[in-house]
Amino acid sequence: MSSNAPGAASVKPMVVGNWKMNGLKAALSEALAVDEALAEAGATVGSEVMICPPATLVMVMSELSGKGGMTVGGQDCHTAETGAHTGDVSAEMLADAGATAVILGHSERRADHGETDQLVRQKVVAAHRAGLVAIVCVGETIGQRNAALTLDVVSRQLAGSLPDEATAANTVIAYEPVWAIGTGLTPQVTDVAEVHAMIRSRLRERFGEDGEGMRILYGGSVKPSNAAELMGVDHVNGALVGGASLKAKDFLGIVDVYRQK
Repeated sequence: MSSNAPGAASVKPMVVGNWKMNGLKAALSEALAVDEALAEAGATVGSEVMICPPATLVMVMSELSGKGGMTVGGQDCHTAETGAHTGDVSAEMLADAGATAVILGHSERRADHGETDQLVRQKVVAAHRAGLVAIVCVGETIGQRNAALTLDVVSRQLAGSLPDEATAANTVIAYEPVWAIGTGLTPQVTDVAEVHAMIRSRLRERFGEDGEGMRILYGGSVKPSNAAELMGVDHVNGALVGGASLKAKDFLGIVDVYRQK
């Protein structure tokens, strides 16, 4: 299997680190080590590389990094541009802080905060309004997988979470089976291939040429030891990495999958 599948040959891979609720200022050294390694690797890197730290670190990370091409993203945003929403962060605030993208609809947001497909879609619209790329997450629980509902659940989330205005330039899809996030478990390669092929098909049907070009990332216990196999699956255009993105060495081990020899 190859990531250069039909519709994906011209799609530049993307590796995104999601730090979740981890990272104080001292952790910036890990991000800077990634950026410095990218600078040294130059044109051989082969993928876009991004880290999405907690909101408290977005501005300082964006200001300190960049010489190696690493970009910075947010982990969530509110639907409104401004307003009486104590504790929330708008897409415009993230953009003002230096973010170029934002993760939306992550399973932890859907579970912990009751986020629906409709709310995720509204947040995607907000991200686009602010000029941010929306990284939209979909994925099934272990119960849904055991009930053979994976394709139905992911298809429904995909349809409900994406606005009609989504394009290959402003939207990235991340498939993260909920049961594989942070557990060390990963689906069989054949299962990943089946889901990513279905996602590509749905994107083509709805968005045409843009659906061909939208990047589809795989996430869920991605680490250096399994990255090459997972990233080699048809229609897998990169990775959304959790725990392994917290240490530069581990994260770079995944980024190196796309290194041009």
